Amino acid sequence: MSTPVPASLPMVVPSQDLPARVRIHEVGARDGLQNEKATVPTRVKAEFVHRLAAAGLTTIEATSFVHPKWVPQLADAEALFPLLQDIKPRPHLPVLVPNERGLDRALALGARRVAVFASATESFAKANLNRTVDEALAMFEPVVTRAKEGRTHVRGYLSMCFGDPWEGAVPVHQVVRVAKALMDMGCDELSLGDTIGVATPGHVQTLLAELNEEGVPTNAIGVHFHDTYGQALSNTLAALQHGVTTVDASAGGLGGCPYAKSATGNLATEDLVWMLSGLGIETGVDLGRLTATSAWMAEQLGRPSPSRTVRALVKTAQPLQEQ
Repeated sequence: MSTPVPASLPMVVPSQDLPARVRIHEVGARDGLQNEKATVPTRVKAEFVHRLAAAGLTTIEATSFVHPKWVPQLADAEALFPLLQDIKPRPHLPVLVPNERGLDRALALGARRVAVFASATESFAKANLNRTVDEALAMFEPVVTRAKEGRTHVRGYLSMCFGDPWEGAVPVHQVVRVAKALMDMGCDELSLGDTIGVATPGHVQTLLAELNEEGVPTNAIGVHFHDTYGQALSNTLAALQHGVTTVDASAGGLGGCPYAKSATGNLATEDLVWMLSGLGIETGVDLGRLTATSAWMAEQLGRPSPSRTVRALVKTAQPLQEQ
């Protein structure tokens, strides 16, 4: 049963110079669930993705083909991905691949969109990939080359774009260098990650402007904000004002980062949709269905949803009971 959204809310008051439509890159099924302490059953993950698609999300990051030793919560990638092939209409189902072995596993199951994940800082590259920044880029290059040869769409994630728990503030030029390297090796799209949630709007717009100056077009950029300091929506608005039209978000605000302990939840998709709806920006997402989906998943996880919009719409901090 869908969660009803008050017909008059949010009141639509468009703002000038914002995109007419935003594509939400939903990461809850991968980035959200990978941070869970307990492993979520494969059938529940599959149901989650089906429900997200039914809510109107057209890009749903499905899983990760990382070695199970590093991300045991997503060790069932081979079992999960085939369970998603009957979704109609079929959404894009990108998957993470860390290396050529991961790419082989993904392509064997018919994946047509993959992502690699780099770091703007040496400390996080070491913690997350056990490599230097440049060694990680060298590892990704054949992955991207092979994927593009097979006409597979490649997204490049770039973590720690605004701050690092070990190194502190990250210089803009340092982020731009790694971002350019990802794009130059052939990535179709770049996702800028505020992994520990320390970005502010001016910082966001400065980084976007510097990337443009170095030849990275705005239409190739997505933004991925965490809400550690409550800045995710304001940072998203700053990116929209710059012209960005791809925003990463996680249903119910699930997620964090297993290799950055100060990273809290991702921007909740419901909170994003509420803001975009009020601005008159199209997303194609049914907020009632999405909210019900996140409340259902919160029930599977045994705790309330972190999303403020979910809590408001179900009128309680407790997960919604399916009718």
